[in-house]
Amino acid sequence: MIAILKHGTTPDQTSHLVEWLKTMNLDVHISQGQEVTILGLIGDTSRVDMELLNSLEIVETVKRVSEPFKQANRKFHPKDSVIEAGGSKIGGGYFGLIAGPCSVESEEQIIQVAQAVKEAGANFLRGGAFKPRTSPYAFQGMGGEGIKLLLKAKEATGLPIVTELMNINTLDLFNDVDVIQVGARNMQNFDLLKELGKTKKPILLKRGLANTLQELLMSAEYIMSEGNENVILCERGIRTFETYTRNTLDLSAVPVLHELSHLPVVIDPSHATGKSRLVASMAYASAACGADGLMIEVHNDPEHALCDGAQSLTPSQFAEVSRKVQQLREVMV
Repeated sequence: MIAILKHGTTPDQTSHLVEWLKTMNLDVHISQGQEVTILGLIGDTSRVDMELLNSLEIVETVKRVSEPFKQANRKFHPKDSVIEAGGSKIGGGYFGLIAGPCSVESEEQIIQVAQAVKEAGANFLRGGAFKPRTSPYAFQGMGGEGIKLLLKAKEATGLPIVTELMNINTLDLFNDVDVIQVGARNMQNFDLLKELGKTKKPILLKRGLANTLQELLMSAEYIMSEGNENVILCERGIRTFETYTRNTLDLSAVPVLHELSHLPVVIDPSHATGKSRLVASMAYASAACGADGLMIEVHNDPEHALCDGAQSLTPSQFAEVSRKVQQLREVMV
């Protein structure tokens, strides 16, 4: 349920109303706009007398929210959220360009790639320290040592880092990580999501291989319901009957998620296509349809990469994509 307050309502009036609503064991989310204030009521709203609430002098209107996701809902928060990490921002007009290798392989590799993507315009460095792999025999990442190398790359370039958490037991290793990624396989690991909700770190939440957009938003709701509102949604392709590409990139997810939610939406064209030659086209299409950012795999030697070399761009290829994405966004604005 949401209550829209009239223009000119004073902070004291809002505070008194919020305190009264909280006596009904409701959580109240306050969204302060230039013209109106919106109160989002979360909990068992059946005990709220809508007619009484609507009759109050400071209340413009009261509406029930039919969608099961509340805090991620644009009705609760009409303005786009801006998520900040390490001095870089995503959402609300700020475009996030996240780039780096699928997995951290060595100090030389990650620092070299970090320097190259920063020069090309990236404002976040991605790199996997813990790698979920389909085969138990594939490279699983460097673990804690990989995070140490990412932090060295951050020290060398100033880029905030994005890396994936697979197990809540390793959360302490992520204290200096700027953005924690939740991979597609963990999108509905609700115990993990609730624990991440108790942190204040930005969370990049990837859509599952066969999950609906509502399910993605409900996973975001798990994080936000625990107090962490710093969530970035990521479309990385879904599994369909098509086998030519690694996954099928659902670009319609961008306008739909923007319609339903205030959270930023990032596209990962690398995992969506699985083929480096297709990444650029999908990156341009993502920018054109209004994505708030891109997450692109970049490796200094893709042919010898220990993980996902086939979908990784070289630094020079990434620089070209970055340049054209910037030109495209300038034309659109």
